[in-house]
Amino acid sequence: MNKALLKKITKKDYQTIQNKIEQFLADEISQRQSAGVVFGLSGGIDSAVIAALCAKSLKGKSLALVMPDSKITPKNDIEDALKLVDKLGLDYKLIDISLVHSEYSKYLEPNPLALGNLRARIRSNILYYYANSKNLLVLGSSDRSEYLIGYFTKFGDGAADLLPIVSLYKTQIREFAKSLGVPDSIISKKSSPGLWQGHLAEDEIGLSYEEVDLILHCITDKNLSLQETANSAEIDLSIVDKIHKLYKKSEHKRITATICQL
Repeated sequence: MNKALLKKITKKDYQTIQNKIEQFLADEISQRQSAGVVFGLSGGIDSAVIAALCAKSLKGKSLALVMPDSKITPKNDIEDALKLVDKLGLDYKLIDISLVHSEYSKYLEPNPLALGNLRARIRSNILYYYANSKNLLVLGSSDRSEYLIGYFTKFGDGAADLLPIVSLYKTQIREFAKSLGVPDSIISKKSSPGLWQGHLAEDEIGLSYEEVDLILHCITDKNLSLQETANSAEIDLSIVDKIHKLYKKSEHKRITATICQL
């Protein structure tokens, strides 16, 4: 793995990035005549960065929804989320989706993957309920790494009005989180979508985010071929091909519904 290239990717002017995101949010709220924003706070690094950004520029216009499923969500994730909103002084609501998920499950044929993604879609429903009732815009917490390989639930955590951090790779998000003062316990935590018990992102993807980011940077930012990417990133070609296939296969998640042109 090319550590020098990775260092170059993560070396950014994060204060300027912060300023641009804050201005983006302010402009969107104004143009859409919205009362503010609402977002899901899981206790993970991406949503923690969203929370920190909102606390710095939209404290009186932000609502954080902490939506664990008490049957599977690790206790430390809930604790980290609640500690963060307390530290940041953000308005929040704690909503356990366990009973909602259980009720849905009574009427559906069993499928572990689909039932896992259902949790993300239930959270999306609740976010848009509050957005609808309070005239708020839904902030998505997708980062560039997960967005480009489709590592999110379509119409679940992928559903949003605004995507403030989607231009930043996961390794950049970690550095950004440090500059925003996000607690180390959250920054160092292994990423998890929290869709089933013991669910860890890097285990499911089969690669570290460092490897994913190097490959995506070479393919999408530098427009290198797969072999050139393997050489530049110093990662085996078969691994590069795996990420490229995820990138291409998940394209449908990054666009609106395909229209039949008549």
